[in-house]
Amino acid sequence: MGNLRVLFAHDHTLSDERWDAFVAGHPDGHLLQTRPWARLKERFGWRSERVALAQGDGSLVAGGQVLFHALPWGQSLAYVPKGPLVDWRHAEQARLLLDALTERCRRQRSALLKLEPDLTDSPYLDLLLASYGLRRGHTVQPRSTIHIDLSQGLEAVLAGMKQKWRYNVRLAERKGVQVRPMTAADLPAFHRMNQETSRRDGFAVHQPAYYTAAFELFAATGMACWLLAEHDGQPLAAIAVFALGCKSWYLWGASSNRERQRMPNHLLQWHGMQWAAQRGCHTYDLWGIPDEVGANPEAYREDYAEQQGGLWGVYRFKQGFGGQIVRYTGAWDLAVSAVGYRLYTWSRGRRRAAS
Repeated sequence: MGNLRVLFAHDHTLSDERWDAFVAGHPDGHLLQTRPWARLKERFGWRSERVALAQGDGSLVAGGQVLFHALPWGQSLAYVPKGPLVDWRHAEQARLLLDALTERCRRQRSALLKLEPDLTDSPYLDLLLASYGLRRGHTVQPRSTIHIDLSQGLEAVLAGMKQKWRYNVRLAERKGVQVRPMTAADLPAFHRMNQETSRRDGFAVHQPAYYTAAFELFAATGMACWLLAEHDGQPLAAIAVFALGCKSWYLWGASSNRERQRMPNHLLQWHGMQWAAQRGCHTYDLWGIPDEVGANPEAYREDYAEQQGGLWGVYRFKQGFGGQIVRYTGAWDLAVSAVGYRLYTWSRGRRRAAS
């Protein structure tokens, strides 16, 4: 452990390119730990820092990108989305990284440090994380999801779908739905469909400027593909798919109320999976299903027809593509300021009671 040194964002050796290469190559690496994601959040009220551990030869072995957001009473929330990237079984390494992260949090007057590793849920992991003084906190990212295995080839992906979903993919093609990559000129259509989706399905969405910024930051890098489904030149639906290393994620989708019988959403997902497979991705993350399903998959394998609202409509759509239900460990908090953390939990309790 003595040969490990701590690097911070201001260190010229911890460049954006070096950091993103580390994240892409790490087995637990995630899109939300990349520099373009931090730049996106910085445009909407967050600040970011990076902390990494390097070996004597300069290679990075662990690290975390932290987002800071101001709290009403003058402190900040420090959040590491889908991170940090560290071997939690390696106690000395994990403690050194946590100490370095906590030091940056104190400089930013943080009430707490919220970690949300991209690790699957297990009792062993619960015990391991708790041994570092972490306690369970409220989750930010979806805790349960569905992973489509792309490693066996696209024919196997298609065969793994429910029969009706395979039929709908082909139906959309027969009914003249065409899918193409979006350009910046298509963003107004995406924003209109996003608002339609929000009103129809009761989902909260970001402001249009957020998606425009994401398009600008990611589309040119090759890390994202925004796909638009059209019929006779009319936009029907769109999705945004992201990729890093061997992983891909379907983050956002929007659809019009027009021509829904042509099943454009099924065809879009199929094209999203094709794009991810062509990039060499092994998994396609459908990003968010009801956590009740992730906590007890057997109970909801067939018996969920009565469930309404929330993510249940989304689950009905996503589960037809096959794949494996995955549940992550969720969020873990480390109190940086005892008083600040009490204020934070009290304020969250008041918001929950008022909602």
